[in-house]
Amino acid sequence: MVEERLGSNMRELHSWLQSSWDNWKHQLDNNSFASATLLSSSPGLETFQLAEQFARSLMCSTSNSEPCGFCHGCDLMQSGTHPDYHVVKPEKEGKAITVEQIRQCNRIAQESSQLSGYRLFVIEPAEAMNESAANALLKTLEEPPEKCVFVLIASKASALLPTIVSRCQQVTIPDPQSSVVTQWLQNELGEQVPPYVAHINGDAPVQTKAFIQASDLEVYKSIEESLIAAVQGNTEAALKCASKLNESPVVRLTWLWYLLTDAQKAHFGVVQPNFTPGCHTLSSVLSYVVLEKQSSELATLIEKLRHFTGLNSELLIMDWIFKFNEETCL
Repeated sequence: MVEERLGSNMRELHSWLQSSWDNWKHQLDNNSFASATLLSSSPGLETFQLAEQFARSLMCSTSNSEPCGFCHGCDLMQSGTHPDYHVVKPEKEGKAITVEQIRQCNRIAQESSQLSGYRLFVIEPAEAMNESAANALLKTLEEPPEKCVFVLIASKASALLPTIVSRCQQVTIPDPQSSVVTQWLQNELGEQVPPYVAHINGDAPVQTKAFIQASDLEVYKSIEESLIAAVQGNTEAALKCASKLNESPVVRLTWLWYLLTDAQKAHFGVVQPNFTPGCHTLSSVLSYVVLEKQSSELATLIEKLRHFTGLNSELLIMDWIFKFNEETCL
C-alpha cells in the first residue's frame, strides 16, 4: 500500500524522540539532510511520530524545520491529502511489503513533484520488505531522483540488506530510561505505575500503556503466583500457569523471562527498583544454575513460537514448566 498520510493534529514529540529530532531539525535548517534516512529503534517507541514531524516540516512551503501551519502544504498535510507525501506499509499487518508496492513507489519517485517541492516516502516497517522489494528499492537509493527523500523505519535493522543500510543516514533512537517511561505513563494514565511493569514490557512506553489499559497487570500477577507454586511441585498451579500463558504465549512468556533474569541477579545480591515482585522468592527456592538454564530454554522457546506457526504451544509450555522440578530433583 502506498498512501498519502497524516491528517491529525500536530502532536508533541515524545521526550525520548526529542534529541533525535533536534539533530534532524538542525539538518533541515541547514538544508543538509540526507536523501535517505534509516530510523532504527526498539519496538513500542512510536518512532513514526518522528517521521511525521519531518514530513510536516519538509512539506511546509514557508519554513525549513518548523511547519508554519498556514501554507497550502501545511493545509494538505493537515487534511491527509498531500500529493507528494507517501507512506508504504504492508497491505495487512504482519505481511510483507511487496515488490509491486516498491515499484509503484519508484514510479512516483521518478515523476515531478505536484507542488514543485520535495517528494517524501516513508517505509514502515522497512524490514517487512521481501527480497525482491528490497532490491527494487536499492536501485532507486543508488540513484535517487532530485528532491526525492526516503525515510525507512525499522525495529530490526539487522534484517535489512546491508547495501540498503549503507545508502542511508542512520539514526538510532536510544531506549528511554525506566524512570522516563514510568513518568510518561504516570502523565498519560494519571496514576503511579510500579517500575517493574515497564520492565517486563521491555521499557517500551506505548506497549506498557496498552498492558495497563488491558488489565494485564492482574494477569501477570496471577501467572507469577502460579509459576512460583508450580516450581515448588504444585501440579494444579502448573496447569493453570500453562493455560494462562498459552492465551498469548510469546508476550506472556517474555514477562517470565524478565522474572527469571531478575531472580538470577538477586542470587548475587543485586537490588534494583524495577525488579519483579516474585524474583526474590524464586531465587530462594531455585538455584542459580536452574534459573540460568530455564531462562535460556525459555528464550529458545519464545523464538520458536514467534517464528513457527502450528506448534502445540501449550504442550511446549507445560514441558518447560515441569523441567523446573526435573532440574531441582537432579
